[in-house]
Amino acid sequence: MTNIAFVIEPLDTLNLQKDSTLAMLWAAQRRGWATYTLESHEITWRDAGVFLNVRHTSLSVAPNDLSSSANAAFQVGATEKQPAQFFNIIMMRKDPPFDMNYVNTTYLLEQAEALGVLVVNRPEALRNCNEKFFTTAFPDLLPSQIVSSQIAELVAFHHDQGDTIFKPLDGMGGKGIFRATQNDPNLNVILETLTQFETTAIVGQRYLPEIKDGDKRILLLDGEPIPFSLARIPKTGESRGNLAAGGTGIAQPLTNKDREIAAAMAPELVRRGLTFTGIDVIGDYLTEVNVTCPTCIREIDRACNLDIASELLDLLAKKLVN
Repeated sequence: MTNIAFVIEPLDTLNLQKDSTLAMLWAAQRRGWATYTLESHEITWRDAGVFLNVRHTSLSVAPNDLSSSANAAFQVGATEKQPAQFFNIIMMRKDPPFDMNYVNTTYLLEQAEALGVLVVNRPEALRNCNEKFFTTAFPDLLPSQIVSSQIAELVAFHHDQGDTIFKPLDGMGGKGIFRATQNDPNLNVILETLTQFETTAIVGQRYLPEIKDGDKRILLLDGEPIPFSLARIPKTGESRGNLAAGGTGIAQPLTNKDREIAAAMAPELVRRGLTFTGIDVIGDYLTEVNVTCPTCIREIDRACNLDIASELLDLLAKKLVN
């Protein structure tokens, strides 16, 4: 019996129609694995051991047949304390923000990894690969970009680019993203707000007009791309394609350039133990690398008749054998 635990948000907060972790949970159930859930605060290290307070959790029906009621969606057992070694796999599926609570969870999961548990993604990589900053490992794939807390540097970058996107390093779902157009009268207040008066580094990227065709989410399994992306089209009047910001998702085949970007990134992703990632591509440029809790499995599955979660679990099963 393979035991798999998912570190997730509270069950009653999950979006039953979209959450990618539910696809993984269902795929694990279908292959007869024992599935458990816990929240990030339910991990303990004591006397060289790591212990998890978990609940045996299963879906009552397939994810696409779920209603809007979390109570009806899940069958949840009583909380039980298990040593980390009870589990073959622990999936870290907690959403950002990437704060100190998140960092501390990776420390605990790293101890579980040291005891022989397969933790996905690797805790060290989760700490070291900030989703906005990790793009700098692939400078040839990026649009013009800056990371700084210095307003003078950011203003100079904006002056050179003319039309710029500014965003925090630790956000998700399009939160805190600003577009500063050429001669934008709000530039200084945007930068003061995001940098918290030059105390916090942020990202600036040249605005890519290709966003009108979608901010493409491309999912990779050990660096190998799923052959379809989800192009997230901004709603009218928006510069953000994020689904959480009102974007519309359209599945489409990968372009040759998409595949080139994935191939260029694959060796580094594999080296770092980033088994499941989601890269964001606008036009021909990489803009983000999602490592904490990549999404869009459900949308791509529905549109393209795929089962991405099963492909992921096939990969994990091979890792257990090897």
